[in-house]
Amino acid sequence: MQWSDRIGRRVKLRELHVLLAVAQTGSMVRAADSLAISQPVISKTISELEHALGVRLLDRTARGIEPTEYGRAFINCGTVVFDELRRGVQAIEFLTDPTFGEVRIGGAAPFIDEMIPAVIARLAKQYPRIEFHVTESDTPTLCELLRGRKLDLVIGRTSMAFGEDLVSDPLFEDRMFVVAGTNNRWSRHRIIELAALVDEPWVMPEADNLIWPIIEEGFRAAGVGLPAPQVVSNSMAIRTRLVETGRFLTILPSSTLHFGARRLRMKVLPVVLPTEARPVQIVTLRNRTPNPIAKLFIDELRRRVLHLPCRNGTVKLL
Repeated sequence: MQWSDRIGRRVKLRELHVLLAVAQTGSMVRAADSLAISQPVISKTISELEHALGVRLLDRTARGIEPTEYGRAFINCGTVVFDELRRGVQAIEFLTDPTFGEVRIGGAAPFIDEMIPAVIARLAKQYPRIEFHVTESDTPTLCELLRGRKLDLVIGRTSMAFGEDLVSDPLFEDRMFVVAGTNNRWSRHRIIELAALVDEPWVMPEADNLIWPIIEEGFRAAGVGLPAPQVVSNSMAIRTRLVETGRFLTILPSSTLHFGARRLRMKVLPVVLPTEARPVQIVTLRNRTPNPIAKLFIDELRRRVLHLPCRNGTVKLL
């Protein structure tokens, strides 16, 4: 008997679907509710699947139902199976109607604040039936969601090793700039030494933020001590709004300044911050069937950053 015939007789997609639901909810009762079937049906399905495979897939613990070692291996396989089926349906829908579909994007700050919304706004106008799902977090967390097939792509900046299961494609190089509100007294200067700004009111990200080592590197390379910030926040919205009041200084990446040029009321100060540009990357899962809508998003993203003015170290706000 061929292996495909044996698999077809031993495991059905419906059984696999039930197993995934139980593993995700940690309870047969909750799985039954989510699938709109009875708990006895859930129990019978799991029992038949375990009998067909000849191993125990689930254990009852004080925390609820958890997969066994065999269960985790089979659930990982099932996640891939359903993801590939979903992407196959997406491909058929796209061939039938290229204006319809969905894409799930993961973005780390600051790209979630300006760049990703700018690309979505353009595509949403051109393709009003495309559905966009956006998740914001740090790049390592987003990469784990990508591995779990909960995202189609991740946009982030990191020096971490992604692993052989992920593919990273450079998008552009992001530089850091010192900025002030348009009504800040420093915005009228043509030449500024970094040391002259140390005692000014600063708003800075937390020390665990990915751009903090870049900021430290810039001040250290300039031979200047780090300023003591008056406000500390990882929120890009907090930092930009406070700078726009005219009181605070901060450091922002060129991508934020470029995509927010028409909205942000601030100016890049003529001060040298000697830091190396950091690559911003598109991360996808290796050997995964491409999502045609994700390709649309990536193509538009590349068009939007093609002339991003960060390589020569100058950025202008419109």
